[in-house]
Amino acid sequence: SEAHTFRPEDDLYETLKSLQADGEIACAFVDEAQFLTEAQVWQLARVADRLKIPVMTYGLRTDFRGQLFPGSQALLALADELREVRTICHCGRKATMVVRMDEQGRVIREGAQIEVGGNEKYVSYCRRHWDDVMNPDGTK
Repeated sequence: SEAHTFRPEDDLYETLKSLQADGEIACAFVDEAQFLTEAQVWQLARVADRLKIPVMTYGLRTDFRGQLFPGSQALLALADELREVRTICHCGRKATMVVRMDEQGRVIREGAQIEVGGNEKYVSYCRRHWDDVMNPDGTK
């Protein structure tokens, strides 16, 4: 099926309602759901409740600073069901945090929550090793 991209100002309920009028929608899949606005998460809840279209979202819970993304926070509050996709830290423990690194592999500790079009990469860590990397002097 065709993929669509959305901006924060887009109304996902109205968009999916319009697409449904053009033909049956079996399910709405949303990747990078951490970038949704709180309003868009509510719109997707209405898609599931009123349009009876199953909605599945995929995304990160927290940013490189350990803070919830607004979309993730709303999803944690409103989702009917949560399924965690697990990743593993280099130590073998469950990775729940990410570290943002620049092109040279240097850790980025400050900056905007969302960077569009950058060449950063993200590395998954368990909380302990994330803290070691992000707070090497233990001051946070």
